[in-house]
Amino acid sequence: MFLFRWPVCCFLLAFHKSAYVWAGYDVSEVTCSQGLSECTVADEMPLGISESDGADVQMVTAKVEVCCKDNAPCTLCLLVDAELSIHVGEDVDKSHSGHDTENDREEATISTASVTLCYKTPPTFPACKRVDFTVCPTELKQKVAKVSLVITNPAGVSFSSIVYIYPSKALHLIEVVAPSLNEVCSQNLQKSIKDCYMPTVNSVINQEMNQVELKFAARHKVCIQYEADGRCQSWESKTIPLHSVTPCLCLQVWDDDKPRRSQSCPFKNMGFLQKNVWQNLTASVRHGRMNNKGQMLLWNLSAPCRLEGEVWPCRWTSGHHCTEIEGFRQQLENTTWEQNSNVQWVKMGVFEDINLQLSPCVMVNLRGGGLHLGPFCSHHIIAAARWRWNLLAVAVLLVIALAALMSCLRHDFVKKWASHSFRGGCAEIGRKGHVVLLSPPDIHDGFSEVCGLGSLLKSQGFSVSVDQWSRMEQCNLGPLPWLHSQLLHVKNLGGRAVLILTRKALGLAHEWSRQQPEALQAGRGDGNVPQSPYSDVFMASLCLLLVDKRQGRTGERFLLVTFDQDVVQPPGSLPEPFQGLHLFQLPSQMKTLLCELAGGGNRKVDGGKSKAGWKWGILDGWKLKTKHTTCSQGAIPTQCK
Repeated sequence: MFLFRWPVCCFLLAFHKSAYVWAGYDVSEVTCSQGLSECTVADEMPLGISESDGADVQMVTAKVEVCCKDNAPCTLCLLVDAELSIHVGEDVDKSHSGHDTENDREEATISTASVTLCYKTPPTFPACKRVDFTVCPTELKQKVAKVSLVITNPAGVSFSSIVYIYPSKALHLIEVVAPSLNEVCSQNLQKSIKDCYMPTVNSVINQEMNQVELKFAARHKVCIQYEADGRCQSWESKTIPLHSVTPCLCLQVWDDDKPRRSQSCPFKNMGFLQKNVWQNLTASVRHGRMNNKGQMLLWNLSAPCRLEGEVWPCRWTSGHHCTEIEGFRQQLENTTWEQNSNVQWVKMGVFEDINLQLSPCVMVNLRGGGLHLGPFCSHHIIAAARWRWNLLAVAVLLVIALAALMSCLRHDFVKKWASHSFRGGCAEIGRKGHVVLLSPPDIHDGFSEVCGLGSLLKSQGFSVSVDQWSRMEQCNLGPLPWLHSQLLHVKNLGGRAVLILTRKALGLAHEWSRQQPEALQAGRGDGNVPQSPYSDVFMASLCLLLVDKRQGRTGERFLLVTFDQDVVQPPGSLPEPFQGLHLFQLPSQMKTLLCELAGGGNRKVDGGKSKAGWKWGILDGWKLKTKHTTCSQGAIPTQCK
């Protein structure tokens, strides 16, 4: 009888000999090593686990993997290896004497045993599996065996889950972590795992419309972020203003019912967009004192993207040059910037033990182009510089006034004026007042035209202030205080604020009127739209226009000019803030504009053409020369060269 049953046991052992080759992926499968046969697995209630019979678990190893079979969708599997210590038959060997029969010895040595393995994922309830097997002690090596368990779709286990595995008798937990969804999807399993699906968004730059067009499905959600690790702002529009697009701008898109988001940074290698970073960079400088009463200079930079370069203090001299103060250079590291609530990246620093009597300012050198920005000065230095400029302006105005008086007397100006007035031209020439030229934040190609208009107005005796010439003053004083100070000059000296209209300016005004009725008093745009640091001047002018209209003072302080024929529209089609204002097409209506600014002439507009008949001989044949007109930003030139 013993000789017959022994080959059967050996055959079963050989069948289960492959302890580390995983079989098919059903709900639960078990594989046993040599010495164990007839292995089966069954569910066990965690609270009703019986004592293991004939074997103890010495060591457990486990891992979570993705299991794929045939064409079925892939899923997660929990793989558990348990090393067992077998003690079945020990007591039986001791209780039997040497004169037992062969048949009794065989029955004593071939017996059954079981072990229970449990797992849990917080906060789910534990799940247990009982493995039953038959022991053939004669085939065991030092009474040690191994059991390998495969659990497909284990309860509560998902991507990135923490799983604890433990034998029923042990208090020690084995911790394993399931692979993340991104890790799994990067292994070319996207087609087999439905959660790997990610929607996409495409972007196209429309230079003519000065915007970036986004193409994505209506059901998808999109957000934009500056830098790949920056804060992501929800974005519902399918266009982005081109002046807000920088090389570090990234897009995220996702489906509400899918866990994964796709991220792309399509503008990373577009160097021409770097100018938007520089133009949106702002700086502030202020004085301070250290705890030991030493002096220090604090500086603050903000930009849409993190920048690398150097920053150093410089001494502001009377010649309007800034000479470096040696020994204070600091590095702008990419990793030391922090993002504020306005999604701007901010870098703060301090120069300690510096002599503030030197009137120190700050210069910035950006890496990757050798661009120098600045100097950026504190309000004390700006006030002193402004006082010197005011003195210079007064002196220049006195010289101009004297020269104009001499010229009028020499050419019998009074007689010519009386003659023109009698013919029904400009009925009365007012004093040459103050003119403020305001440009929309997107103006680039027309920058030279604005400079040319400002220079021409100055040559005609007007006091002119151009926002394009006052960038440094706006950064340090603030855009809104700067605009209010200019309108105060208009009130005191007479004159107008002139808004330059472009197609983009009309679009901004339409959008502002439609989306932000509740923000009219604040004078700011949609917080969801990234704004240029200079756009507050333009947006504030829209609020003031609407206030004038409500108070019945439409056109008293503002008028419109455009260099683009496509911008000229019927009065009723203009955005609400611009309705009722005079619109002049330049250069064809230049004489009419000058007459309007001078305070004379008939202001009735008929078909876009004024009836004013004042003759400006000096302007005959005048045209805007855009190709040769240049101005440097940050300066306040007396004219465009």
